[in-house]
Amino acid sequence: MGSSKTISFRIPSGAVETLDALAESLDRDRSYLLNEAVEQYLELNEYHAKLMARGLRAAKEGKFVAHAEVKKMIQKLSPSK
Repeated sequence: MGSSKTISFRIPSGAVETLDALAESLDRDRSYLLNEAVEQYLELNEYHAKLMARGLRAAKEGKFVAHAEVKKMIQKLSPSK
């Protein structure tokens, strides 16, 4: 990890209490958990942005899945009744 920078923001007091309880149970400090949460949030959103960009590129290139094929895929994923 590179250099760190201190920031501040407002968070509901209940969330702080929950955060502190979790930090204590994991034997970590509040900053550690907040850094982990922010890192995971950023990674997940970057991943989603890449997926959306890939889908938009495919759509612009005319690469679509036929409606009937999508229905088949959904039926395979759905639990049997």
